[in-house]
Amino acid sequence: MNRVLAEEKKIVAFLVDGKEYAMDVRHVLSIEKMLPITRVPNVPDYIKGVINLRGLIIPVINLRKRFGMKEIAATEDTRIVITEFDGKQIGFIVDSANDVVEINPDDIGPQPETVGNDRKDFIEGIIKLGERLIILLDLEKILQKNEVGS
Repeated sequence: MNRVLAEEKKIVAFLVDGKEYAMDVRHVLSIEKMLPITRVPNVPDYIKGVINLRGLIIPVINLRKRFGMKEIAATEDTRIVITEFDGKQIGFIVDSANDVVEINPDDIGPQPETVGNDRKDFIEGIIKLGERLIILLDLEKILQKNEVGS
């Protein structure tokens, strides 16, 4: 991996329930509009099912449900963020995908101690960009805690 730009990090920012979250762009393959999702029996409720993306069958996790939030109907803005981590491709349903942002690792602070429930396990840190606060998700922890692709 090229370490020349080690000072900069790129993230993909997206919204879930009105809050801005992000993932490291290195793990994001694409951002897709909603696709037909086939339900899979006997999986946790946050696993929405699977999609057929250009011939690949990819499991899809609803981040709202994963975070213990109320699920909402898909809108024109709803997206599926396709990620690859540890050789597995997994999609995450988000309310909308905002943009790709370059940040300095110094902009990432620790998560607040007051974050409740399981969500704190998924947070790598909080990014401060001017007035914006973006919750940086730890994709490894989200994927280790689920049964997708096992």
